Amino acid sequence: MLPMMLVISIVMGIVPLLGIAWTIATGTVTTVDGLFMSLILLTLSAVFFLNAYWELRDRGSLAFLDKKKASAAATPTATPNVAPKATASVAPPNQESKPKEVEG
Repeated sequence: MLPMMLVISIVMGIVPLLGIAWTIATGTVTTVDGLFMSLILLTLSAVFFLNAYWELRDRGSLAFLDKKKASAAATPTATPNVAPKATASVAPPNQESKPKEVEG
């Protein structure tokens, strides 16, 4: 059984999408108010779906996504052997602790 927080997150992620569908159906999406309402509803939906994703990931329900990454990591990739470039020699730091005074 899914935990209640996951169910609430999925339901609350779907409700704003229904609001966007209503905005499109009534034709108010072409107004500035409709545009900003759609953006706000998309943001709310994204936040709740992100919470549901994190909940599923923490429960281990998304383990099938990691298998593809693990199999890709198991196959070695050919890396060219590149010799490091020679660096220019740097002058040794000044050994004097006091700065030279300029006579003027």
